[in-house]
Amino acid sequence: MAVILTFLGKGGTGKTTIAIAAALKLAASGKRVLLASSDFGPGLGITLGVTTGPEPVVIAPNLKVVQLQSAALLESAWEQLKKLEAEYIRTPFFKEVYGSELGVLPGMDSALALNAIREYDASGEYDAIVYDGSGDKDTLRMLGMPEILSWYWRRFRGVLVNSELGKALSPFVQPVTAAIFNVSWSLEDFGGKPGKETTNLLEDGKAAVNDPNRVIAYVVTTADQAAVATGRYLWGSAQQVGLTVGAVLFNQTPPTAAISEEFAPLPVTWVPQRISDDWQPLSAALPDFSEALKAPRPVEIDIASSQVRLFLPGFDKKQVKLTQYGPEVTIEAGDQRRNIFLPEQLKGKPVKGAKFQNGYLTISF
Repeated sequence: MAVILTFLGKGGTGKTTIAIAAALKLAASGKRVLLASSDFGPGLGITLGVTTGPEPVVIAPNLKVVQLQSAALLESAWEQLKKLEAEYIRTPFFKEVYGSELGVLPGMDSALALNAIREYDASGEYDAIVYDGSGDKDTLRMLGMPEILSWYWRRFRGVLVNSELGKALSPFVQPVTAAIFNVSWSLEDFGGKPGKETTNLLEDGKAAVNDPNRVIAYVVTTADQAAVATGRYLWGSAQQVGLTVGAVLFNQTPPTAAISEEFAPLPVTWVPQRISDDWQPLSAALPDFSEALKAPRPVEIDIASSQVRLFLPGFDKKQVKLTQYGPEVTIEAGDQRRNIFLPEQLKGKPVKGAKFQNGYLTISF
């Protein structure tokens, strides 16, 4: 399994430059690295001085680069879907639709990029994947997709099974699936083997994003006030998807004490501006990525004290909303919403109190 690095920040703060420098640093240390970019324009190739495309190409020892082009990814995913259809369905009905005919709909880019990263990770060919995405809320929603989809799967599946509609359909599910899919599923199975595979895939994705040994983000900013404010907002929003932010990379000019205070307790590392084709000074200035493990965790559950603590920097008390429905607690901060699936020891217990202090929301049961 590879460690996955990504960078968050306002546009124009130098995220792509730092992503390249990070990839070069990791490759120089002997790790097998893939630099994956969601920008399929010519800029990346010009910056690197090589021709890049939808297939990984070697650009330096231990380092490959790939541009995640949505149309090509969609065509590949469609062909995989058709293979699955042919495996589970007697009379496939997608076989006459070709992936090369499909257009990319809004929202597909993130899902396709996430799946491509998952496949590169699963290939075992890389020790590290540096993802150069948009670095804004779209990147966070992409990384939060496994958790969001697992919630939809978990809740709507249960609702269907227990609903009057589900009870009415239940007698017909087995014979219909036997006749059409050539398998024997009950409504409780709700997808049988493919359903279990989907659940495992989503759970694995959630676990990876929530593990700083697997996925780490870094905030990139400059001295610009809007860039600093955006960086703080994205830092807090990253916690809502369970993503650990390891440090702040301050680009171009050394940070002031006031800037460091804005991002405390995260370390702030100054990265000098690149003024030539020599990437070594930039790479050398980057922090030790393993130090990200010392960063505050997004969620801490203390069963003994019946408390859940969430780290939500960049937000104030008025921006945080807490609700509880059934076995889950929903936290809303900014434009992000997260459902905390409680452990068995706390499940079903009502919230007794909540306190927001020093960037932490502490919920007591």
